[in-house]
Amino acid sequence: QVQLVESGGGLVQAGGSLRLSCVASGRTFSRYTMGWFRQAPGKEREFVGGISWSGGNTYYADSVKGRFTISRDNAKNTVYLQMNSLKPEDTAVYYCAAAWGIATRNLKEYSYWGQGTQVTVSS
Repeated sequence: QVQLVESGGGLVQAGGSLRLSCVASGRTFSRYTMGWFRQAPGKEREFVGGISWSGGNTYYADSVKGRFTISRDNAKNTVYLQMNSLKPEDTAVYYCAAAWGIATRNLKEYSYWGQGTQVTVSS
């Protein structure tokens, strides 16, 4: 069982930056692929980016590539999402999630989810 708690969301102006954190419980955190997803009002939850268990492989949605960076610290059971050059269209609730096994963009393959943190980007 893995429990995930996100933090770091807030209100920021367009062009600004935020760093989200996701702290996981459990001793097997380092064996999970971690992903970030987001959901805007009236829209489906979408993949943002993911990181392999070792941190050696990261992958992103085209909409955030070059602006967002995922990293993890397995000693601290924490995964991060650094968001730069934020745009109003990045406004959403951001969720971290854990998947056992290989890296995946598929929402359905993530077994554990955090409660989400709101990110609002003003124009």
